[in-house]
Amino acid sequence: MMFWYGDGMNAWGWFAMSAGMVLFWGLLITAAVMLFRTLDRAADRPARARPVTTAERILGERLARGEIDEEEYRRRLTVLRDGGP
Repeated sequence: MMFWYGDGMNAWGWFAMSAGMVLFWGLLITAAVMLFRTLDRAADRPARARPVTTAERILGERLARGEIDEEEYRRRLTVLRDGGP
């Protein structure tokens, strides 16, 4: 016998216990997700990519239009990036 409650917990006690458990797990999962997002925020930042120069963009457009083939594109791109023939 549990003090003055008689046989045990009534319906409101079970409801409060169930709601409390759902609230507890909801808060725990929300805290874990927020922590994960905060720690993962640095990984979402894009790495500093080398900006595409105007010459590289024009070369890419020429390849897309079909004016040059892929072999010529790669050869000219190498020359542009290395700075010499």
